[in-house]
Amino acid sequence: MSVFLLVAFFGLSMLGIPLAVALALASVATLTLFTSMPLDLLSQTMFSSMNSFLLVAVPLFILVGTVMERGRVAERIFDFAEAMVGWLPGGLGHVNVISSVIFSGVSGSSVADIASVGAIEIKAMERHGFPKGYAVGMTLCTATLSSIIPPSILVVIAGSIANVSIGTLLVAGLVPGLFIALAFMVFNHFYSVYYGYNPPSPFNLRMVMVTGISAILPMLTPLILIIGIASGLFTPTEAAAIAVVYVGVLGVLVYRTLPVRELPEILISTARISGTILFIAATSQIAAWVFTYDGLPDKVAELLQAMNLGPLSGMLVIFVFLLIIGIFMEAIPAMFILIPVLMPPVQAIGIDPIHFLIVTVMTLTLGLVTPPVGVCLFAAAQVANMRVEDVIRGSLAPMAVLTLAIFALVLFPILTLGPIRLLGMY
Repeated sequence: MSVFLLVAFFGLSMLGIPLAVALALASVATLTLFTSMPLDLLSQTMFSSMNSFLLVAVPLFILVGTVMERGRVAERIFDFAEAMVGWLPGGLGHVNVISSVIFSGVSGSSVADIASVGAIEIKAMERHGFPKGYAVGMTLCTATLSSIIPPSILVVIAGSIANVSIGTLLVAGLVPGLFIALAFMVFNHFYSVYYGYNPPSPFNLRMVMVTGISAILPMLTPLILIIGIASGLFTPTEAAAIAVVYVGVLGVLVYRTLPVRELPEILISTARISGTILFIAATSQIAAWVFTYDGLPDKVAELLQAMNLGPLSGMLVIFVFLLIIGIFMEAIPAMFILIPVLMPPVQAIGIDPIHFLIVTVMTLTLGLVTPPVGVCLFAAAQVANMRVEDVIRGSLAPMAVLTLAIFALVLFPILTLGPIRLLGMY
């Protein structure tokens, strides 16, 4: 059953059928051929999977990112990042990383990062002498930080699929995200020094203070979310609702950069994006039921145990597997299909579930920047007005850094688990 479903799914996807529809058709065909299950139960299964308080956080975080993008908050964040680290060797490359880190704590979406702050980063790096290919490559790869650093939409979805504490999972993604950002900055430093790009300008404390005051209110958003979730003051869904109200007040009343007449369009855009994600989630539940009915998780667990894998070697095997899957499948449907299958065998061989989920999100995030299904890859090409082939060429080095940084996090689970244990959350 599982093999038939997967073959049918990939076959339909190759024909250009949307992933959610392909998965639904493959699941229905599998159940029709192999079981006598009444098909009217499918709608009940799909509805019950969506009847989740946790999943309400997904459209709310998407709305936060859209409001921040339309409210032109990215410019304030970029100016502050430039004042902070623009004076270092390779300064605008560091600014690219830092502004993505800050915006990550606001939007939770890699595509939103590229669409808003990405265009600013590329133009600024070009102005300071960086090759356009390198500027676009760094912008593309640093945008993945929004899928790791809280409030990451992908982390929220992963937690809801695995039925683990989303608050704990969000906080667990913070240090890995900062570690990857540090890896980008180290690479950018040596690259810039070697090629002599962007000589440092003097540090200006006054400019740091001026831009910091201008950007302090939007930068409080991730602080409010992380402190509130980590302390248990509110759930991730309540945090998302608070963030919507907060950024809405900033855009409409404080900065006055978001006209009220644009709000209906923003809500419609959010509904469209959310509908796509949640429809994939609903159809994936049918596939997950098929895999469970067929005993696929138990079979995978038996296979891993027969290979006599420990937690580290098992995690390395899963990392390589996810790396390959991420190239050919978008992160969200991949998580809905793979997490229910892999979670039982992962726990059977002693891999920590939180570490597994964070590594899964980070590894599948690579698929956002690689062809043929990389959503961020095509977004970056559009923003930069470049051919996709040229964007790929400029992204090879930053992409290698991103892959090596995730590999290091696979080897050292303490970077993921240490902070949440220190905070008493795990």
